Amino acid sequence: MKLEQLLAFQSVAELGSLGRASDHLHKTQPAISQSIKQLEEGLGVTLFSRSNYRLELTQSGRSLYQQTLRVLNEASSLQNMAKHLSAGNEASITLAMEASYDLRGIIPLLSNVQNQFPDTQIVLRQERLTGALGALSDRHATVCLSPSGPEHLLDTQFTTHYLSSGSLVNVASSQLLSRHPNLQTSAELINEYQIVIQDSGKYSGDKKWGIQDGQRCWYVNDFATKKMLIESGIGWGRLPQYQIQKSLNTGELF
Repeated sequence: MKLEQLLAFQSVAELGSLGRASDHLHKTQPAISQSIKQLEEGLGVTLFSRSNYRLELTQSGRSLYQQTLRVLNEASSLQNMAKHLSAGNEASITLAMEASYDLRGIIPLLSNVQNQFPDTQIVLRQERLTGALGALSDRHATVCLSPSGPEHLLDTQFTTHYLSSGSLVNVASSQLLSRHPNLQTSAELINEYQIVIQDSGKYSGDKKWGIQDGQRCWYVNDFATKKMLIESGIGWGRLPQYQIQKSLNTGELF
């Protein structure tokens, strides 16, 4: 079974005659007829009924036609990928990004990449704190988006660019704040539980960002869980401004 035989089968099945298939494939009718015959012999089935003027698919032919379309589609994808790679393009790019980053800021860029390089697979890998830098340093990512600077990396041979800014805001629920009617600073919440994101990297060392000495803490590994715990009054903590704006507007968080 050869690819040109499947192409001949597809054309005859869709166009209904050897003549039309010949014009479509720019091959002679005898060549098309021979390809069909060889395919039938190789598969051991009759693909077309030749009793009428117009070639019609047999029951076996109809079943194999659908499978042929899938095979030809896979072959086309293989050829496109080969051209893509031979042109020096990447087969896959992994973007490691800090979980607090607002992805909406680069959606137009990702859309452009998709349009320009449809055969490049994009993997978005969400990390926390120094995790994105760690993924880049360990060669598990091609590019990273991180609030941490390259000083956290042992390998400093990376090119860095400023992209955008954002903010983390200390928030709590009305339930928690009701226990502190005269609250002035976060230092007064030292006996409440601060909900803290765990680092998915290995470059934090003993450093604890935004945690005061003696603070009670609960640790989570995603912002959705952190937000849920804070809204329920179990604790307080810092959340990305864009993630909590609606909760601030509705009074679920303060």
